[in-house]
Amino acid sequence: MEKGSRFTYKLKKYINIILLILIVTISFIFYKIQTYEQIEVLQKPKYHFFVILQSSVDPFWEEIRLGIEKAAKQNNVAVEFNSPRFNNPEEELKYLDIAVASHVDGIITHVSPNANFKDVIDRAYLKNIPVVTVENDDVNSSRNAFVGTNSFLLGKEAGNLMVQATAGKAKIAIIMNNDYELDEVSQNLKINGFFSTIRDYKEMEVIKIFSSRLGILSAEEITQSILKDYPQVNAIYTTNSVDTLGSAQVIVDSNKVGVVTLVGYGDTENILRYIGKSIIYGTVMSDPYKMGYESIEALIDIKEKKTTSTFIDTGVKVITMKNLQDYQNIRYSKVE
Repeated sequence: MEKGSRFTYKLKKYINIILLILIVTISFIFYKIQTYEQIEVLQKPKYHFFVILQSSVDPFWEEIRLGIEKAAKQNNVAVEFNSPRFNNPEEELKYLDIAVASHVDGIITHVSPNANFKDVIDRAYLKNIPVVTVENDDVNSSRNAFVGTNSFLLGKEAGNLMVQATAGKAKIAIIMNNDYELDEVSQNLKINGFFSTIRDYKEMEVIKIFSSRLGILSAEEITQSILKDYPQVNAIYTTNSVDTLGSAQVIVDSNKVGVVTLVGYGDTENILRYIGKSIIYGTVMSDPYKMGYESIEALIDIKEKKTTSTFIDTGVKVITMKNLQDYQNIRYSKVE
């Protein structure tokens, strides 16, 4: 074969190889583009839900957020969170207004007492936007469902803890919250539930019920007053996590651990640590993670089945030294 012919042959061979590589490369690129488009279609969320939490820093609402995120991920739902940093009903109402004006597919919202949530929720209803309330409710509104805990049962379980801790013999002081932003009806139900348990025990007596403002300092001052002015009191029941921490701190500072029994509310890290050290006998707790999870499930049922239960009870958790380790293991596994 002559040199020119060999050169032409090799040139054609190289060109064919290059063309083959280009064809394979282009085909691969088109395949990837098509695959990405399919993934994008598959990942496009079914619904866009708007969530309004009471606070962005409170551990209770962070647990609700985790439950919502878990259910949203499992159900391919997009969720938009909005909340004031600290309790602010006016700011919550502003976010609720935005949600209704945005024509979202559904709304999950906390309802602050003494604020006019009803009118905005009713507007959402008229626009066919389903609304699920969490933790606190407005039964007079057009909301579709409430996800939360029976406050009477919370108080009843706290009473059971007090009976266990004192063997049915106690002089009790109760510290209940009287903050204007909290639901007085819910607080009263807790107290009534507590009384419904201890009334069967003749040697258990509530000496006095104290009202606190929302804040550790207030609870500390009240507990100091109880220890000073009511020396017969050997047990304290607190109805929220902030007061539980404040009262526990005074019991420690006053060297009353083992002398004054404390039954409270909540599962913050400090409260669990106090339970572990027998400073707090035990606490009752609603289930915020379950509240968040079930609220998404309720909205999806409304969207797809056109119905859901009007009240979804997420139950009561009871935490004592006996189940503390198991409780912590389950709680922290949710964050992983």
